[in-house]
Amino acid sequence: MTKARSSLISIDATPYYHCVSRCVRRSFLCGYDDQSQQSYEHRREWIEKRLLALSKAFCIDICAYAIMSNHYHVVLHINTEKVKRLSPHQIVERWLAFHQGPALVQRFMQGDKLSDTETERCSEIIEVWRERLISISWLMRLLNQHIASEANREDKCTGHFWEGRFKSQALLDEKALAAAMAYVDLNPVRAAMAETPETSEHTSVKARIESLKKAEITAAHLFPFAGNPRQDMPDGIPFRLMDYLALFDWTGRQIRDDKRGNIDNTQPSLLERLGFDSENWLSTCTCIERGSMISTESSLKAALPDLHRKRLSGLRLPDR
Repeated sequence: MTKARSSLISIDATPYYHCVSRCVRRSFLCGYDDQSQQSYEHRREWIEKRLLALSKAFCIDICAYAIMSNHYHVVLHINTEKVKRLSPHQIVERWLAFHQGPALVQRFMQGDKLSDTETERCSEIIEVWRERLISISWLMRLLNQHIASEANREDKCTGHFWEGRFKSQALLDEKALAAAMAYVDLNPVRAAMAETPETSEHTSVKARIESLKKAEITAAHLFPFAGNPRQDMPDGIPFRLMDYLALFDWTGRQIRDDKRGNIDNTQPSLLERLGFDSENWLSTCTCIERGSMISTESSLKAALPDLHRKRLSGLRLPDR
């Protein structure tokens, strides 16, 4: 049974979500279709560019993404503090980057004198847009509508390109976030589309590795790693990039050791800090798409009121 989006996405429960969108009618987002003997590889760039462009306008950060043949994965962070800091003019500029605004708002941006009633109405419109700039549903809508339109135009056809709704999973704690990010980044390796993360085209892990090679702090438009939780914690993913890459590499070797070589006996520090043992971590990464929420049981129970739910129905990770 389809669940209301309000029971799947709640800022009060968690700012982190894993989303998946899949094609219908045997459509290929990208990749090579053996049946039609046609390559759609160029569409990978379509979705990557659109996703990164939307992230610049929205106050929703991209933690991880991977673009596959007929679906894509993305791990998102809703940045409520960022949207609160934006001025009305900044809100309008961001929203109008992808929409046509009403004449009233255009007059406001031009500095025209507005009546009290017009000013009040303009403020109401801007506050609606402020809420939409932290809406995953709006971001996914603008992403999928654009790709569907471009693909249908190229295929010279009409009709649905995507499944009716994207799938979303609430990531209620650090364990769930790390598991979902590793799962997403490992998709091309697990599908035998790439042998190493360095060759996993159109993924966040490749973008981060490329940035490291250039001695950059973080990949452009990706949510940065802020390091282990501490006082005066900066905005970012709550663990270190190098810990994540070590965890990612270790997990990839366990799941696809035939592609990645021998198992590395060095246990990464992130795995140790999060309290996973090898068996539990591997179990998590192989069934990450089950359920609508991912978390330890204690975090699941605590989040039920915020998600307007009464029963536990997500993927439960070990508390320790």
